[in-house]
Amino acid sequence: MGMLDGLLGGAVGAEMVSVVNSLVQQHGGVQGLVTQLQQGGLGGVVSSWIGTGANQSVTASQLNQALGSGVVGQLAAKAGLSPQDLLQKLTQVLPAAVDHLTPGGTIPPHNT
Repeated sequence: MGMLDGLLGGAVGAEMVSVVNSLVQQHGGVQGLVTQLQQGGLGGVVSSWIGTGANQSVTASQLNQALGSGVVGQLAAKAGLSPQDLLQKLTQVLPAAVDHLTPGGTIPPHNT
């Protein structure tokens, strides 16, 4: 996930680059992650991240609901953070990461 390093690395640290990378991999790529978030009730929000306009914000509780507490707990443990701290950081980095991973408003093939 080298392409996220420059985008996210300086702002929130390498741990969040690793978390986003894990999240994308667990869902089989960007498309799988987007589908999970859409099914979790974040369709309009995620569409703004993919599109070329401004990214809508998301709350920690919305992400927890969409991703599931099991996934959040696993990622938090891996990053050495509490689930709430992880979710708070994800509210900051996930919109930018999805935006960056969907250049021109399109979702790349599943291998990304």
